[in-house]
Amino acid sequence: MGIFSKINFGLKKTRDKMSGAIDDLLDSFDALSDDLYTELEEILVMGDVGVTTAVEITQALKERAKKKRLDSPQLIKDEIKNIVAEMLEGGEDMGLITKPSIILVIGVNGVGKTTTIGKMAAMYKAQGKKVILAAADTFRAAAIDQLQVWADRAGVDIVKHKEGADPAAVIFDTIAAGRAREADIIICDTAGRLHNKKNLMDELGKIYKVIDKELPYSDREVLLVLDATTGQNAVNQAREFQSVAELTGIILTKLDGTARGGVVLSIKNELKIPVKFVGVGEKLDDLQPFDPKAFAEGLFESVNENEFPEDYALAEAESYEDDTIFEKAAEEDFEEAGVYDSSEVGEDEPFAAVEEESADLEAADTSGDEGYSQEEESVVEEEKQEDKKRKKGLFGMFSKK
Repeated sequence: MGIFSKINFGLKKTRDKMSGAIDDLLDSFDALSDDLYTELEEILVMGDVGVTTAVEITQALKERAKKKRLDSPQLIKDEIKNIVAEMLEGGEDMGLITKPSIILVIGVNGVGKTTTIGKMAAMYKAQGKKVILAAADTFRAAAIDQLQVWADRAGVDIVKHKEGADPAAVIFDTIAAGRAREADIIICDTAGRLHNKKNLMDELGKIYKVIDKELPYSDREVLLVLDATTGQNAVNQAREFQSVAELTGIILTKLDGTARGGVVLSIKNELKIPVKFVGVGEKLDDLQPFDPKAFAEGLFESVNENEFPEDYALAEAESYEDDTIFEKAAEEDFEEAGVYDSSEVGEDEPFAAVEEESADLEAADTSGDEGYSQEEESVVEEEKQEDKKRKKGLFGMFSKK
């Protein structure tokens, strides 16, 4: 399946919610008006585009409609699509030319960070690149074993130490191995710490020093993995991480499982952080390089069955709700590694038992991060409540206009 089709199918839930509402709005007006633009802003905010970005889109739309003398609501949909595409463009390409180049992957636990690394490794391996992974998440229970399974599945090398080892030491040894084995790309996993923890800053500081010393002239990317299902909370996470890490890009996962895909616009426009990859499914090849035009097209137009007959049929046959091949393979791999009992793992959460085992270790972490799991849950819940209050206040503002 091509990149256009994969992104398009992955955006189905977002498109059904946001684009469907926009179509209904345009059909309900006979002419362009301030009321139409106000309601359009509200729809965009509901799609997690963000207040600032929603206002910018509608303002740009007003100017273009006036300049092009568009007088019918039905004529502005293509303009919305063009504005979105232009807003998303810039910085999405991975600048990896040197040999080796290094990718540092960061993010809180539960966003799909290790899974994303495995898919990324498989993608570069399929391009003929020699890839080596650094298992530098040494604090979470079974994280090393989980990355080993993905390394085996992708067919790439991995460097790992024992649990609890110094992450910077793992990075050092991986760089040495990468040089010796003439690797093209080194991908580094890191501990999924809270973005407001001093531990994260200290850990990243040590890792940066190792990379600066050992690979001073290498191309590098520092990618933050975010869960698209969290909507505007993902923007808050990106903002906090941006204050402590030298972010060069975003990987947005679980895009196919949410109607909040508009958060991509908010991240790119408000934080000026380019989106590098999007996750649009569970399969090994469902991590896709971000394409602004394909994304904008997918937000507003569904795949034409006649234009992409093979892709359409394949997508229907590979429905995520019915397909359990990936989960079954994951369970078999972990059972072989002795990481967990497959009977304890649900169909939708192949790594659920691993995450449960990690909770006890994180709670008893002696690195000065006591109470980590409980605090993370508290912070996330607090952000959700604040997000609800913000939206409630916003829509009150709209109703007064």
